[in-house]
Amino acid sequence: MALLNLVRQQTSSSLNTFGSRWVNRAQIRAPFRIFVHVLPATLLLTAAGCQWAASGHNTTGTQLYEQGQYTAALQRFQKVIATDPQNADGYYNLAATTHRLGNQRGDQEMLTQAESLYNQCLDHDPNHLECHRGLAVLLVDTGRNDRAFALMKNWATQNPANAEARIELARLYEEANDPSTAMKYLEDAVQKDANNPRAWLALAKLRQQSGDLQQALQNYQQSLAINPAQPMAAAEVAKLNHQISGSIQAPTPPGQTQIAAPAYGGGFMNRY
Repeated sequence: MALLNLVRQQTSSSLNTFGSRWVNRAQIRAPFRIFVHVLPATLLLTAAGCQWAASGHNTTGTQLYEQGQYTAALQRFQKVIATDPQNADGYYNLAATTHRLGNQRGDQEMLTQAESLYNQCLDHDPNHLECHRGLAVLLVDTGRNDRAFALMKNWATQNPANAEARIELARLYEEANDPSTAMKYLEDAVQKDANNPRAWLALAKLRQQSGDLQQALQNYQQSLAINPAQPMAAAEVAKLNHQISGSIQAPTPPGQTQIAAPAYGGGFMNRY
């Protein structure tokens, strides 16, 4: 299993995963979540040597990245690939760091190299979530929005039971200011995998933004039921409870007729 060290760096603005909040299209410039590969203790010793060495380089590279030492991190991630050429996380880490430096320096050659590395990552792990995200962001960065959507749609089509592909495709649509299409993909995601807290969380945020507070509240609660360790989601539940309670208890202004509020319905009552 891969232990994720989250590295939420910025180029022009921050990028967060659905575990925290939706972001708009202007906020998709730095999709970098550096991977540290941790091996199960049961691996055979013949394989453990190279992979443990790669794990050490990934760990050190991650620490350097977090300190803003991107060139030094790049060198460490290059050693991961040299030590373990099949290490998809190593290719992703190298791609993300190269992407970061390419954006910083305005270096088109580095961005082209990052694109190649993202693709090599996907060659080794066709369902690598962060690599799909990173490559899609790079394509948008370089003015190829259609390619970014094609990438995510192909991933979703090739993996009909994969909720993560639909979550990321929904995020791309939301960032492109198309929340209605994003909603459709998130509703599909929770149908595909009713135990995915990220899907319910993203659906909750989108419904909250649209003003569908009752459904948003239920979606937050479903996400928390699956994964209670989400303090931001818990805070939103408290906030929505207060808003909804205040709306229900608000007195009718003098001279006005109170009209029953419409019931919220027609959506998924399960989780995100």
